[in-house]
Amino acid sequence: MKDKLFELFYTLSKLPYQRFLKKNAPWNVTKEELLSYPEKTLGNDLGIFLTVNHFTMEPKLEDHDVMHILTGIGTSVKEEIAMQFYLLGNGKRSTYLFMVVAIGTLFYCFELAFFYSYYKRGRKALAFHYLDYSKLLLQPTENIRKTFKIQ
Repeated sequence: MKDKLFELFYTLSKLPYQRFLKKNAPWNVTKEELLSYPEKTLGNDLGIFLTVNHFTMEPKLEDHDVMHILTGIGTSVKEEIAMQFYLLGNGKRSTYLFMVVAIGTLFYCFELAFFYSYYKRGRKALAFHYLDYSKLLLQPTENIRKTFKIQ
């Protein structure tokens, strides 16, 4: 039940967030183009991630999927919340992040130790949440992880 409520929150908040809060331009690339990028690059890994999870490119929200790839964090509701804790630990600050962390903490209060472990992982990595990933699509994913000490 909690998962369904959280998914409803996401569905209802995605469009206003995309339209009014995200200032970046949408990426000018398709999933099919990403799949044609060289293997083990961020672009190809993003194309694979989208395909395997049956996701589509969400204009202005592409960097969210990149965070999943770089951190290795899954896409269940609990994992989505954990990723926001990771990004909080990495220095990201946004209204949306704070809303997810607050609501996630309320809905999943028995998971605080789990979430805190992701917060600590985010603190250990060098700040990478602010990068323009559209310019890094041809870079090897593992090089980005190593450069920013992403675990």
